[in-house]
This record gives sequence, C-alpha cells and structure tokens, in this order.
Amino acid sequence: MTQQTPVIGVIGLGTIGSALLTLLRDAPREVIGVDIDPSVLARLNGQLQTAGTDGVTLTGDIGLLSRADLVVEAVGEDEAVKTEVLRRLRTVCPAETVVVSTTASVPLTRLAALSGRPGNTMGLRFLAPPGPGGPVEAVRTTMTSQDTAASVDTLVGDLGLTPVTVDSRCATDATALVYAYLNRATSLYERGGASRDGIDTAMRLGCGLPFGPLELLDRIGLDSAVATLTDLHRRTGDASFRPTGLLGELVEQGRLGRKSGHGFYVYDGSGRPVDARESVAVPGKAAGVDRIAVVGSGTMARGIAEITSVAGFPTVLVARSEEKVSQALAKIEESLSRGVLRGRVAPATKAAALDLLGGSDDLRAVSDCDLVIEAVVEDLDVKRALFARLGAECKPGVLLATTTSSLSVTACSEPAGHAAGVVGMHFFNPAPVMRLVELVRTDDTTDEAVATAQAVCARLGKTTVHCRDRVGFIVNYLLFPYLGRALTLLDRHGTSAEGIDTAVERGFGHPMGPFALLDAIGLDVSLAIQRELYAEFGEPDFAPSPLLEQLVSSGWLGRKNRKGLRTAG
Repeated sequence: MTQQTPVIGVIGLGTIGSALLTLLRDAPREVIGVDIDPSVLARLNGQLQTAGTDGVTLTGDIGLLSRADLVVEAVGEDEAVKTEVLRRLRTVCPAETVVVSTTASVPLTRLAALSGRPGNTMGLRFLAPPGPGGPVEAVRTTMTSQDTAASVDTLVGDLGLTPVTVDSRCATDATALVYAYLNRATSLYERGGASRDGIDTAMRLGCGLPFGPLELLDRIGLDSAVATLTDLHRRTGDASFRPTGLLGELVEQGRLGRKSGHGFYVYDGSGRPVDARESVAVPGKAAGVDRIAVVGSGTMARGIAEITSVAGFPTVLVARSEEKVSQALAKIEESLSRGVLRGRVAPATKAAALDLLGGSDDLRAVSDCDLVIEAVVEDLDVKRALFARLGAECKPGVLLATTTSSLSVTACSEPAGHAAGVVGMHFFNPAPVMRLVELVRTDDTTDEAVATAQAVCARLGKTTVHCRDRVGFIVNYLLFPYLGRALTLLDRHGTSAEGIDTAVERGFGHPMGPFALLDAIGLDVSLAIQRELYAEFGEPDFAPSPLLEQLVSSGWLGRKNRKGLRTAG
C-alpha cells in the first residue's frame, strides 16, 4: 500500500456491496462507495448517519476511485456491465491498484484479462450475503501476484470474514440446491400454506438454519435472487428454478429486501427488521390439562414423556409390554441423569420429574388423562388402529394429538371419532432439546383444542408454528425436495457428497450439508417420508430416491447403524 491510511473502493452497492461497506465502516481504512443509483446512495447515507460512522464516502462519481489502493467490483452478474466497470477502472485507477471481483458466474480469468491488470486481479466468492464472521473464499487466477493475494488476505481480515475453501463445482451444486429450496418456500407462502414467520421459524428451529428462507431471500436481495433463479432455469430448463410470481411482483414494486428497506420484511435504516413478528391469534380458550399420556416407547415417545414430566405434568407412558415400559422409563432416567451432568437439568427437577412419571402396558391407563399424545411408529395403519382404541378408552373432552411428521393428521385420527378434539403436535428429535413444534389443525379441530395444545407447548418451553393439515407440514415439505435433489446429484459421475456438504455448510452456514443430514435423519426414515410426500403431491422433487431404496434394502440406515452416505464403520 502506498498511503499511510489505505483507501478501499466498493463499486456497486447492492446486496454484496452494501454489506461489504457495512463491514468496512469500522476498519482502519478510508472507504469510498460508488453507485449510479441516487436512491441507493440516499438510503446508505441514512444508514451511515444513524450509525454515526466517519471515514466512508458515498458517491456516484467513479473518478473518486483514482485514490483507491484496492477496489471491490460488486455490480450485478452481467458480463457486459462488469466489463464496462473494469474498463472505466482501467482509465481511472493507477496500474498498481488491486481489483477484486465478487463474480459468481462470469469466469474470473476472463475478467482479470479484461481488467488490463491480470496480476492485480482476484475474486471474493460469496454463496450467501456477507455478514460478521461469515464465510468467504479468496479466489486467485494463475496470473495473480503474491502481493495482490496478500492485499486481499488483509482485506478479508479487515472485513472480519472467515476464509474458506470451496470446490467451484460443489459451490455451483450447493447454490442450485439452496435456491430451489428458497423458491419453493416462496411458493408455499404465496399459496397461503403457512405464514411468513411460520415458514422462517420452522426452518430456523427445525433445521438449525441461521436464517429462514424468506429472511435469507431478503438478505440476498429479491432482484438478485430472481436473476440467479432465472439463470438456473435458462440453463437447466428445470421448472423448480422458475421464479415464483410473488418474487416477480415484489421486484416490480421495488421491494428488493433488506437493501431497499422492504421485502418480505420491513427494515429500519440500519438494516434491522422492524415489523413485529406475526403472532397467531388463537380465539379459543385453553382447557386445563392436569394429566398427560404418551403412547409409544421409541425415541420420540420417551423424549416427549421426559419433557412433559419435567414441565410438571403427571405423565404416564403407555407401551405394548411391561418390558418395553421398563426399558423406556430407564432410558428416560438415563437422559435426565445426562442432563444433570451437563448442567441442563437441576437435580431437584430430575427427582420431581421421575416422581411425576409412570408407565403402563394397559391402554386403559389413558382413561383419566386430559391430553393423549400418540407417538408410535410412522405407519398409517398402525396409527389408525391405535386411534380407534383411543376413541373407546379416552374420556369425553380429551385432547388427542398425533406426532406424525409426514402423514395426514385427519387420516391418522379419523377412527377415534373425536375429530373436533384432534391436533397434530409434530415434535422434533431430540424432543428435550429441539424447541420447535409444528401445531396442526384439521378442518374439524376446534379453537379450544388448538388453544389448549398451544398452552401445553408454551409450558413445555416450545415454540409453535401453526400449519394446515397437509402431508409434510412446513419443514418436511420444504426439506425433502432439497434432500432429494442432492441425492440425484450422486447419479452424476464425479460428484462429491463431502464437497457438496462442505459447500452448503461453509457457503450458506447450514449446520449440516444434505448428505450428513440424511444420515442424521436416518436413510430409512427419509425414504419413508419421501414415499408419503410423493404419494400426496406426485411431483418429481418428492419422488423416492432409487439410491435410498437400494441402500435401505442393504441395511444402510445412516448414523443409527453407522452405515450411511457420510457415515461408515
């Protein structure tokens, strides 16, 4: 660097450019932001004044970049536009100025040649919009000089970003997977299948994602998302990439997301959402619940019985045999003991919960319960048979709940003859840890039943999202097409499951890539859910994977038996 106070230029203040400007405003550098749109400059000026930041100049005059030691090109993904910007920089900036492109689709080597300074040109690859501590890959060409690479490394440090390495082909695959999922989420919202906050909360809490899909679209910029989807659709012909009508309408209205102050959410001058989270008003009055029964002895049943007893509800776990009851209660005690060791459960809480928890192998034990939660195997015939018996054994006014994750609540519970008092309560595994419950009402469910279920969930410390009785609800409806698309990539020679997982995790911040997630869910469970979704919707994205069929038939079930797509031995 030639100056005592280095000067950084950012040209193009859209989603990426404005985010970089925000990250740079506290860096020990002078920053010049350039954009030809006066409304963009006005908005960013307002944000900077709110933040009280000095050292940042915003302008429409590219000539001010003549003082820059390094310029970040962050204009749209249009080769002609990028070429023109590089041509202007070539005439404005000294030959030693470093140029960094945020190109996602235009080949960096071509841009380096067009810049007229191939040795001083590099790239920064972002799969998701940059944020504090977020991932970025510094990309060189064969012509990049060591001094240029060092300058870009320093820039990444000043931005507070985390350097990562992602295979370019895997990054392309990851982008396609995530954008198809985002488009499907928009379609679900557009059709009224769930609320904005229901969709975002469900995917954040149900899958551990850093952002819900609609919030992520706002961060990307709806115009940028439409451009990426349109390009994917043009190149593949895949209808899943055709931008939804809602996305197009929002862009036409100038609602571009966080960068314009309004997208799916409304944002203040500093880019924080200001519209209150939507609250779902439940008009019914909750009935009192004094005693709960959980029917089943598997992982989910044990987890639910554990949290209801910890919450202070007298709980009976009902299983098919005395042996299964004893085993289930012993495992619940082991789980509580682990919670005590980890500081998650107080010793007194454990003791009180065990005092409230009992077991029975006689279904008549549900007869005095106010809430009965069915948590048996995910098989429609088994659930229907159980609900027929519950209809005969339960007292009048009982609230019946099914924990199904992929079946129709109505179909499961119909034999009980108790339609008004039935809800779906889809807990996520492990129930003691996961905060989300998808609360499902049927066409016949009363307001009182929903209010009662919601009150119970609140006492359990769970966050509820309300959804219609449709197969897959919110999370599985959005998750499994994404997982199914990932599986189809393995039919292509040379595909790296590990590489795609790494790209999704590092590029988009997901806790697990699609293949690691399939192993965690269980390949057999995933296959069963795919079958149910495909039977209901018939769309190619829901089709059961032949690869999963073959693996499951060979006894490969994922993490549970250490035989899976990313799990072995």
